[in-house]
Amino acid sequence: MSRSYGQYCGLARALDVVGDRWNLLVVRQLLVAPARYRELLDGLPGVATNLLAGRLRDLEDAGVVERRLAADGNAIEYALTPWGAGLREPIESLVRWSAPLMVRGPGNDRFRPEWFVVALPALLGGRKTAGKPSTVGIAVDDRLVQVRATRSGVEVAPHDGRDLDAVVRADPATVLGLAAGVLTLDQAAVEVDGDEAAVRALFGG
Repeated sequence: MSRSYGQYCGLARALDVVGDRWNLLVVRQLLVAPARYRELLDGLPGVATNLLAGRLRDLEDAGVVERRLAADGNAIEYALTPWGAGLREPIESLVRWSAPLMVRGPGNDRFRPEWFVVALPALLGGRKTAGKPSTVGIAVDDRLVQVRATRSGVEVAPHDGRDLDAVVRADPATVLGLAAGVLTLDQAAVEVDGDEAAVRALFGG
């Protein structure tokens, strides 16, 4: 790292590593899944190619990110180290803290449905199901993520092709409002296909 706050403080030293612009968003993308450089570039609209390369190099030097062979063995992908993956908790705390900033909606800001993979677990917290596990799809702009509610908590991932108990179609602000408890299903403009009880169990109403 070329810059440091020069303070013997945990927050300052953490910011020395992840405080530069784009660093935490790179981590967000890698919390969704390990990714190749082009996939990271696509998932970070607005980042310049040379800036992303520099941020990845800095995060790798700091021990947050590592390069490895992709599963097919034909390319290099980036992944979080175990220490880097520990940023999930503070990132989820920031997502929860950001709720008042999100209520005005996206405006002209870009949105990608895979960002739900990080945001929804943060907002749904430790929500569990008392009955059998259920899997609800969240569809935005014809892209689908799945939210699986089990007795141990909520798991969110890009849709892997499994059967879904229900699919919810809504805009991103509505989905986030439901997850944060700001909206109820009866208040929200959503389309539900399938088992509405599974959706109500997930979103608490």
